Amino acid sequence: MNISYEYYRIFYYVAKYKNLTQAAEVLHNNQPNVSRTIKVLEHELGCNLLIRSNRGISLTPEGEALYNHVKIAVEQLQSAEDEIVKSVNMEKGSITIGASETALRLVVLPMLNEFKKSYPDIRIRILNHLTTQAIESVKNGTVDFSVVATPAIIDKSLKAYPIMQFRDILIGGTSYALYKDQELSLKEITSYPLVCLGEGTMTYQFYEKFYRENNVELRPEFEAATTDQILPMVENNLGIGYLPDIYAQDALEKERVYRLRLKEQIPKREVCFVENKNYPLSVAAKALKALIIEKDAKKE
Repeated sequence: MNISYEYYRIFYYVAKYKNLTQAAEVLHNNQPNVSRTIKVLEHELGCNLLIRSNRGISLTPEGEALYNHVKIAVEQLQSAEDEIVKSVNMEKGSITIGASETALRLVVLPMLNEFKKSYPDIRIRILNHLTTQAIESVKNGTVDFSVVATPAIIDKSLKAYPIMQFRDILIGGTSYALYKDQELSLKEITSYPLVCLGEGTMTYQFYEKFYRENNVELRPEFEAATTDQILPMVENNLGIGYLPDIYAQDALEKERVYRLRLKEQIPKREVCFVENKNYPLSVAAKALKALIIEKDAKKE
């Protein structure tokens, strides 16, 4: 049996209002067409669905049973249509973002502030990950996309867009104020205690490579779990540390820490937008992607 969904939809409104004229008005149809459709449906099903009398329309037992099922289907489809329309119009929806700590601070949070002003009803969920975890979450589809700082190992199944460059700076606390106007070499600073992220992080690998290329061994004395922990450890004179300058801006201005100049230039790093080519982005995620990529492209 291959009965058109439109027949069931017309039956739904007739059964709901128990009035052909009212059903026709809601359907933007005319009463003869509605009545004819019900007769065709009754013929296809081989039973009467409606009882017509001077008092109006009522449902037969078969009509009542059919209505109980059709009601669920039609209202579920209407609900789905409403949800899709709201999603397309950015009135509803959600985005899940994976972000490494540095990328979160440099790109994601400033962009979200702007995005929410335009689309306040879109729900945002952020998973703050290590770079490797953020990339893996894109690969397995647990996030819509990730924004990560390099260095990063990005699988061929993923697509990455470089969106901005930045360079870390070396800072020291008040105990190192006397060195702020000097140019120091990597070899010289190895005598100072270093605060660094742990060996399992891409940032550690980045600095290990930087030191090795300059014939110096990286030997941190203090290991921080997150980038956010480095600044307070430096402020408390536990050692020197590398940070994107945005992290230390306020502390530098207030002279709680001082920038230390290196003879060797720290390589630039990038923040990248990473998505999975096998998982299409929602309308909301596409809008945020465009904001992140286009906004930061203008900074270059």
